[in-house]
Amino acid sequence: MVRRPRRLRRVSTIRRMVKETYVKVDDLIYPMFVKHGRGEREPIPSMVGHYRLSVDELVGEAGEVLSLGIPAVILFGLPKKKDDVGSEAYARDGIVQQAVAALKDRVPELVVMTDVCLCQYTDHGHCGILRDGVVDNDTTLEILSRIALSHAEAGAEFVAPSDMMDGRVKAIRDTLERDGFKDTGILAYAVKYASSFYGPFREAADSTPQFGDRAGYQMDPANAREAIKEASLDVEEGADIIMIKPALPYLDIIHQVRSHINLPVAAYNVSGEYAMVKAAAQEGWIEGDRVMMEMLLCIKRAGADLILTYFAKEAAKSLIEHENSYTEN
Repeated sequence: MVRRPRRLRRVSTIRRMVKETYVKVDDLIYPMFVKHGRGEREPIPSMVGHYRLSVDELVGEAGEVLSLGIPAVILFGLPKKKDDVGSEAYARDGIVQQAVAALKDRVPELVVMTDVCLCQYTDHGHCGILRDGVVDNDTTLEILSRIALSHAEAGAEFVAPSDMMDGRVKAIRDTLERDGFKDTGILAYAVKYASSFYGPFREAADSTPQFGDRAGYQMDPANAREAIKEASLDVEEGADIIMIKPALPYLDIIHQVRSHINLPVAAYNVSGEYAMVKAAAQEGWIEGDRVMMEMLLCIKRAGADLILTYFAKEAAKSLIEHENSYTEN
């Protein structure tokens, strides 16, 4: 007997019936960059279609995000000034704190997540407090907890520590519980690699280290077993969602973490992944929209429940369009 798998690929309707993996608008989280000022909409050259937005512009764009069905955004702030301890990161009138309050006032249905890190706010560009030129893990935990608490006080539903300090999830969870924010969730950047795919983000957030690199606290791309250890530790410390970053070069890691962890798993489709697709599409070398959807589908197939992606608005529009075409047929 001849086996004929092509019977299930013959027409689009049959392919839809047997499709194993779907990307949904509900899976998407949209990263946004917020800065001081008013009426500010500053293009990010390496991230076509993305901007550094003042709070008023951010609120307007967030309304569009919600109208597309995207359930959540994650905020990255650009301070007015930087110092050696990143003091604006935890200031009550800091840019992220202002943005969170405005979003919860104007777009309350949108879930607001906030990046918790120091790299954008320190004059040295590292993710923690320096002692003798080295990031001091335990001193940094106190600052990260203050940042997370200030975001929770402003109204954020989730705080997302991205610094990769040891013990930071527990420190933040303990602080939130102590101060009455037991319902604030933690999206932990549990498995964050020292990747070369972050370049456009560092331009967007002005967060390039002024010396050295982050290999002393972010993970070695060669290590897979360590990912399970890091994810398991964050689960024990009180994380609500576990994230892997980057996504596309680490599909094997997403799959392994999904196999070992029962919490929701997120993956960050990072700026370098986005920029490469955009650049190649502009040159006519690839079909950008089709590559975008294939990337997101592969991230879902690997095991991610949620995807943080700069493609979120475009992907949502594509998904809505396809859904409408199915309905019309």
